[in-house]
Amino acid sequence: MKIRDVLLSEYGKASSVPSPVNRLMTDFAVGFRDGRDINLGVGYVNEQTIPHQQIQHACEKVLAHPEKYRASLNYGGAQGSPNLIESLRRFHIENKIGGITEQTLNGRDIVIGANGATSLLESVTHLLPAGIVLTADPMYYIYCNDLERKGFKVIAVPEDDEGIDTERLKSKLAALGEEKTAIRFFYVVTVNNPTCTILSNNRKQELVDIATRLSSEVGRKIPIFFDNAYSDLVHDSTVEPLTSALCYDELGIVYEVGTLSKILAPGLRIGYLIGAKGPFLNSIIQRTSDIGFSAPLINQEIASYLLDHGIEAQIEKVNHGYQQKATQVKMWMVELLGDNIEECRGGSAGFYFYVTLSNVATGTTSDFFKFLTRTTGCEAVDGPLDSKHSKVIYIPGEHCVHSNGDMVEVGKRQLRISYGFEELPQIHTALKIMKSAIAYSQKIHSSQ
Repeated sequence: MKIRDVLLSEYGKASSVPSPVNRLMTDFAVGFRDGRDINLGVGYVNEQTIPHQQIQHACEKVLAHPEKYRASLNYGGAQGSPNLIESLRRFHIENKIGGITEQTLNGRDIVIGANGATSLLESVTHLLPAGIVLTADPMYYIYCNDLERKGFKVIAVPEDDEGIDTERLKSKLAALGEEKTAIRFFYVVTVNNPTCTILSNNRKQELVDIATRLSSEVGRKIPIFFDNAYSDLVHDSTVEPLTSALCYDELGIVYEVGTLSKILAPGLRIGYLIGAKGPFLNSIIQRTSDIGFSAPLINQEIASYLLDHGIEAQIEKVNHGYQQKATQVKMWMVELLGDNIEECRGGSAGFYFYVTLSNVATGTTSDFFKFLTRTTGCEAVDGPLDSKHSKVIYIPGEHCVHSNGDMVEVGKRQLRISYGFEELPQIHTALKIMKSAIAYSQKIHSSQ
């Protein structure tokens, strides 16, 4: 009798096929040449923003004071380090992050994730039954792909310059009719990834109001998760200070997911969730326990020390660096690509620009993409195998917009460019190569 392969769950079957972005980044990484190829696709923070010496100093202080940082190299509790939780509370209250006060946090608690903010979002998919999730379009493709692998139906609503368009959201809710009872939660990235569009305070309050009314209609609380991954990286001084969605929440349905990855270091793997005490938060804590407790305790204690000693100067330094890069990259984009750019979002927060080109396709089968990855099949463009021609990677818009949403067609001409990881000289080189890729694409198109 033939022995069949390992029996997989439906999620296992879906996960056995790599997601489009997973394939894209893996394919590129295989042949990536350090010092020659340029990666504008990876969402890494800039190495210059990571406080290496401060982290080393914090580690030494933590290990030298076991009376405060108890058993820091041992296991920690499932909710997270009490020191870090207290440091996060103080950080938000003393710095008036989003207008949060002591009163705002009354009746709410903080939970530290097992492996960054993503682990908390992933836990949500295990703790809530499959159903409908509402989000913005373009969407955070990594999490939304995970949602669909786990059986959720993602409905993506196009954004405008204030974030997810609430009028279009209301129309989609109305069109659902009785199917609204299948809605499980809202997921909103406050500084959107991929576009870096900043969700305005008015729009944020509208979203909380919509979720509150919907909860009343269906007779149960429908949570709304605000992903604040980039909210500490608003580096444009003309942007109004962001207000926490917790300040608008009267029903106890708002949960904010934060991270220290962007302002300290991704490698610390510190993500946290703030929300109302109760069964859901308890289930998050138990889920964290089930998958190995919260983040490594030593990392949590290091983060706690850094939050208590000079975090404000660190955030200012990080934002100053990204603001300078954003300004310079925007100038180069106008200079080199300007005539071919239909729309450009970003540059005020985070470290992405999201670009719509006028008449140039950007997908993985496009001439533009093939030119940048040196896979045109034309040796004059690609060069020999040991060619000195730089490859350039970006995230195509086709991966960022929902495949069943309203932005499929325009997504074919869009791309996300990161100005976070690479330094300015490499970014400038990449943009010059993109200019050549546009000219190549237009030449091929005109000859067909």
